[in-house]
Amino acid sequence: MPLFNRRKAPEPAADGSDQSSESKKEKSGWRRPANTAFKQQRLKAWQPILTPKTVLPTLFIIGILFAPIGGLLVWGSSLVTEMTFDYTNCDQITQSTDLATLNFQTMPTSAYNYRLRAKDSKASYSAPQYAFSNISSLPQCTLKFQVPATLDHTVLLYYKLTNFYQNHRRYVKSLDSNQLLGKYVSAKTLNDGDCKPLALVGPSNATKIVYPCGLVANSMFNDTFSALTNTASAATYNFSSSGIAWPGEAKKYATTPSSEYNLEDLVPPPNWAAKWPNYNASGPLPDLKSDEHFQNWMRTSGLPTFSKLYGRNDGQALEAGTYTLVIDMSLTMG
Repeated sequence: MPLFNRRKAPEPAADGSDQSSESKKEKSGWRRPANTAFKQQRLKAWQPILTPKTVLPTLFIIGILFAPIGGLLVWGSSLVTEMTFDYTNCDQITQSTDLATLNFQTMPTSAYNYRLRAKDSKASYSAPQYAFSNISSLPQCTLKFQVPATLDHTVLLYYKLTNFYQNHRRYVKSLDSNQLLGKYVSAKTLNDGDCKPLALVGPSNATKIVYPCGLVANSMFNDTFSALTNTASAATYNFSSSGIAWPGEAKKYATTPSSEYNLEDLVPPPNWAAKWPNYNASGPLPDLKSDEHFQNWMRTSGLPTFSKLYGRNDGQALEAGTYTLVIDMSLTMG
């Protein structure tokens, strides 16, 4: 048997007005924006009319203003000499069996680039060479290259990485600021935070804390560069790691971790094993507050191809000549 329901009509008010219409008017008033020029969109507006007579003079004036700036940038660039050497494939060439007689091979033209300053642009140079050896504790790549003209100080040494996405959302967050500041952070807090999966290592009954934790610290660039050695005079040209990071970076780090940690409960990141197999009396904890290489690396880059300053020499010119540079290849990719 079907059932039908009929809504009862509202009773009229005593004065004969319709209560439902009054209620609707009252509710609609609640949603109405305030009667102001901004909220009711009555502000005066002006829209320029773009015509050739107005656009072309504007662009011409902007061009006049920016032309001197561009000229200064081009002039400043002409004062700089930049030499680039790509040793990525150094470990794929024929290996040298004796450090005294390295088997040098000429680098392919795609692996190096000389961009000389304007006054030295006609200087000649020979193609650089490199040799690979794996006789010592670490694989080494030895570069031999020519400096065509004397470089006035300051001389800067950079390393460059390509196809390395430091701007990945999970990678950028993979650190613990409190731990880096020297504050005590429990193992559980680290494991529940952004450092995971590189917060703790070891079985559950013998868990050790990674210091510094996270993906950023673990992937730090750890190839090391020797001083330059002049092949003719055997004189060395040294680079300093002081002053390579921004002045305010040291404030983000502590000299040592919190004293509430036990040394035996801390371990270095997995990729640091070559330099820090473990933390003990013979291998003390790293001083992150003074390690400017670490500070530079922790300031993540926004692009997949980037360069970071490795060393500088502010007081000595680099004389023209042929030099060798020994690189300990510790960096692990993949």
